[in-house]
Amino acid sequence: MVAEIGPSNIESAFLLEALKKGTRVDGRGIYDYRTLKISCGPTYGLAEVQLGQTWVLARVSCEVTRPFPDRPTEGIVLFNTELSNMAGFGLESSRSSTQEVAISRMVERVIKQSRAIDAEALCILAGEKVWTVRIDVHFLDHGGNLIDAASIAAIAALRHFRRPDVTIDGEEAIIHDVRERNPVPLSIHHTPICVTFGFFGAAGDMLVLDPTLLEEQVQVSSFTITLNSHREICALNKAGGIPLSPAQIQRCTQVALAKVDEVNEKIQLALKASTA
Repeated sequence: MVAEIGPSNIESAFLLEALKKGTRVDGRGIYDYRTLKISCGPTYGLAEVQLGQTWVLARVSCEVTRPFPDRPTEGIVLFNTELSNMAGFGLESSRSSTQEVAISRMVERVIKQSRAIDAEALCILAGEKVWTVRIDVHFLDHGGNLIDAASIAAIAALRHFRRPDVTIDGEEAIIHDVRERNPVPLSIHHTPICVTFGFFGAAGDMLVLDPTLLEEQVQVSSFTITLNSHREICALNKAGGIPLSPAQIQRCTQVALAKVDEVNEKIQLALKASTA
């Protein structure tokens, strides 16, 4: 877990006083993201995301396995996260923290339950062989807002990944080496992106986009909305005891719509740069 020694009373008071004046301690506006850098490669399925000080690495791999008995024509998507003490002071590497589990479940829900990946396209031989796609997300530096960085890294890695081509000959599947035949991309229906807000004050009446680690330690509640480029809401997640009004949710949604377009554009640029 994150170290229990949080910000001092003076730091918290200064942060809240700045928010009352419409600014933040790092100089950003309340609806500004930190500098976002995305890079893909050099190997297929490798994506690196830097969101301010937060640094995340995602790697996608695949192997041929048997499908689940109740879903014989669908491939399998597995998700794993690693938040070690290398990412920040006070983090434990020996076991999964509550924060790590929450992040892992959120990003997995965003990708799997929104059906971003076409699971049926991962089927090789119904009931016999399917592709199992594994997404490993490593948190290298914890500067706050791990959920957004993890979701961007995961979807960028999935879009960059290529699996070996397969030829079906009767009841036999021939998997071609990537050196013999060009690998093929995954079938991805849409690109879900998480956008997180932090709420401050006793009533939660002040909010910011993309909270830093300091802001996360002071906030009373957080709200993550997941949208895709089709302007569809894929998931909602709220943490903290402060209730949100419909007006606040609508306000967050409008801001998130614009930010998702910006993030998608940067993912596209990173994918193009990796093939240049």
